[in-house]
Amino acid sequence: MPVHLPIVSPEEAVACIQSGNRVFIHSVAQTPHRLIAAMVAQSGRLRDVEVCHIHTEGPLPYLEPQYEGIFYPNSFFIGANMRKQLNQGHGDYVPVFLSEIPLLFTRKILPVDVALIQVSPPDAHGYCSLGPSVDVSLSAIVSAKYVIAQINPNVPRTHGDGMIPVSTIHAAIEVDDPIYEVPVGTISPIEQQIGKNVASLVEDGATLQMGIGGIPNATLAELVHHRKLGVHTEMFSDGVIDLIERGVITNECKKVIPYKTVTGFVMGSRRVYDFIDDNPGVAMKSTAYTNDTAIIRRNPKVTAINSAIEVDLTGQVCADTIGTYQYSGVGGQMDFVRGASLSEGGKPIIALPSATKYGESKIVPFLKEGAGVTTTRAHVHYIVTEYGIANLYGKNLRQRARLLIDIAHPDHREELERQAFARFGRV
Repeated sequence: MPVHLPIVSPEEAVACIQSGNRVFIHSVAQTPHRLIAAMVAQSGRLRDVEVCHIHTEGPLPYLEPQYEGIFYPNSFFIGANMRKQLNQGHGDYVPVFLSEIPLLFTRKILPVDVALIQVSPPDAHGYCSLGPSVDVSLSAIVSAKYVIAQINPNVPRTHGDGMIPVSTIHAAIEVDDPIYEVPVGTISPIEQQIGKNVASLVEDGATLQMGIGGIPNATLAELVHHRKLGVHTEMFSDGVIDLIERGVITNECKKVIPYKTVTGFVMGSRRVYDFIDDNPGVAMKSTAYTNDTAIIRRNPKVTAINSAIEVDLTGQVCADTIGTYQYSGVGGQMDFVRGASLSEGGKPIIALPSATKYGESKIVPFLKEGAGVTTTRAHVHYIVTEYGIANLYGKNLRQRARLLIDIAHPDHREELERQAFARFGRV
């Protein structure tokens, strides 16, 4: 028999949060804003509450200056909703691979006191769904002393590992709020050309990993004539739906969970949430699974498509900082770069425009002072811009510089040549 769901008021739900606790916030589109508001409303009785999460969406009131000393954000990934505050010193960032964040919870390296989550109403068997975000959240829930849920009928019920029994939940509130949506953006001409270049590297029968944004969407749009593609990724958005419906993505060649699209979280428009709702063809998994290099490599022709902020002439990739400014996070880039490298026929790809919107080159002689190296030059294989493809694997430093200059923006090639000559001699 299903266990009774303990419905209480928001104030009662967060009463278990105490000073000095570590509070985990459910990820991405599942960010439980009613519970966050209730927690912040308790600020008068709290001190030194650490708030941790990966990417979240929507406003985060605990970041406001008046809560300094009460709430301390300690994030594993930085989104636009907290970038400014964190770089002003209101919080901190933990550099860690997405695959290993669950271990921080389960091994009690960062023990979770309270997990604030958003789930679907329970089914007839007493199970609630984590919807579009299983990611690192499942491990936090399993590890937490208290699990507080926001029950929302708009949360899609997804298949995979994101079903939790009502007995897991210590207290719950009921809401009827829309799930956070990200509209599908327009693909720019530069993104379209990058997408064509990336798509030229994708073979029939490949297993794809991609993110969200113009370049992944442009790449997916160029794959309509491919065959027997699969998806094993940390996340996906609307772009995969058309390819599944066209029969391009069939998942039949995958070795790991064949015939299913495997992902850790989903973010996009209402269309993608409706698509994953009660869809047995989509398996939602923990990132401890989706991003495990040993699992990724078992699939054939893993083609991992990731982005970067800048790449230096030796192939070092910075994808999470602009100098010392923390822009995002390490995420799962290295998990999939390494997994694709070890996959039979795999191709790790870093795709980026040749220049910023301000005209600055993204192919640079040296990374900015203080920049983080997300993917090392020993791991990098393909770098793709709108001007072409550079395969750096097995190339020496001079060869790498030459290949990267050739795909840099023409306005910057002369200066890059000069810098390369000063460093390496003739390239």
